[in-house]
Amino acid sequence: MTEVLLKELTNSDINWMIAIGHQREIAAGTVLIQEGKAVNFLHILVDGMLTVTTAEPDNNPLTRAFAAIEGIETPNREIARLSSGEVVGEVPFISTRLTATTVKAVEKSLVLSIPQQELAAKLQQDVGFASRFYRAIAIMLSDRLQSIINQLGRSNIAQGQPIKNVLFVLEKLHDSDIDWMMSCGTQHKITANTVLIHEQGAVDALYILLSGIMSLSVSEDERNPLARAFAAMEDSEVKNREIAKLSKGEIIGETPFIDGRLPSATVKAIQDSLVLSISRQQLAAKLQQDTGFASRFYQVIATLLSNRFQGMLSHLGYGRRVYSQGQPLDENIEYEDELDSSVLDRMALAGKRFEWMQERLIIS
Repeated sequence: MTEVLLKELTNSDINWMIAIGHQREIAAGTVLIQEGKAVNFLHILVDGMLTVTTAEPDNNPLTRAFAAIEGIETPNREIARLSSGEVVGEVPFISTRLTATTVKAVEKSLVLSIPQQELAAKLQQDVGFASRFYRAIAIMLSDRLQSIINQLGRSNIAQGQPIKNVLFVLEKLHDSDIDWMMSCGTQHKITANTVLIHEQGAVDALYILLSGIMSLSVSEDERNPLARAFAAMEDSEVKNREIAKLSKGEIIGETPFIDGRLPSATVKAIQDSLVLSISRQQLAAKLQQDTGFASRFYQVIATLLSNRFQGMLSHLGYGRRVYSQGQPLDENIEYEDELDSSVLDRMALAGKRFEWMQERLIIS
C-alpha cells in the first residue's frame, strides 16, 4: 500500500506530515488503536506490520455485557494485516462512529503519528491537501472492503441490512455542490429487479439513490473476474450474495472515481427506485477543475466506504456492544452507537437538504 500515499500526496503534503508528526518505534504487541475507544492520532505505518482485529461474536448478550463492564478480554478475530504505507486512525475524520477494530503491532514497527487536532485544522485550511488525503483514504478503505470479502469467502458473507444514517453525508456537501449535481444530472426510474451496475462491468455514471431500495451483492462464482463479467452481461446464471441494502441518499458507482478499478459488487433494484445519474465524463472534469468540490466529494466517498466496512463487521456479528437489547440504558454511560446533539443537528440538516433536493428535481 506504500504506493497509495506516494501516488496521491504531493511532496509538500508528505513534508508537512513529517514536520507536524512524530516518528516512534513500537514493540510487537503494542496497541495503537483500541476498539470502541476515542482516537487522538492518525498513524502512518512507515515500516513493520500491523494487525487489525475485531471482537469475536458471542451469542450470549449478557456475557458480552459483563465482559465489557469488567474489562475482561474477549477473543478477537484478525481481519487484516497492514504493511508500510497504510494509514490507521482515520475514523474521526470521516465518521461519527467509534472505531470498530483494534490495531496493534505484529512486529517491531516504525509509525508516524499525526495529532488529530493539527490534521483537522490542515484539512479545513488546505482544500488541495484535503482532496488528496480523502482520496487516498477512500482507496485504502475500498481495498480493505475487498480484502475482507476475499478473506471470509464470498459464500460466507452475512446477508445485508440497510446501512444506517446514510443521509448525513450530504451535510458535508455545499449547496453549490448539490446545485451542480442537479443541473448536470438526469433522473432515471429503475424498475424492481433491474441491475444498475454489474460486478466487474463498466460504469458510465455516478448515481444518487433518491428513492427506493437497492441491494449490493458479490458473486459466489469462483471463476475469474472477466469470466464472471461476461456471464453477467450475457444474463447467464450468476449466483450472488447480498452484503448490504442501499437506501435513499446512497452514492452508487463511485469506484472509477477513486482509483479507476472496476466495481467489485453488483447493484440491483429491490423495488422500483429513482436515481439521479451524473455522467462519468462530467464528474471527472468537475473533480479536476474544482478542488473544493473534489475535497468534499472524496470525503463523502470515504465516509460511505467506512460505513460499509464497519456495517459489514456489524452484520457479521463482530464488534462488542456495551449493552444488549432489552436492557435499560444508563444516562451516565456513552454507548458505542450513541450520537451527540451536534451530530443529530447535522443529520437533521442533511435530511432537510435531501428533501429540498428531491423537491427541486420533481419541480424541474
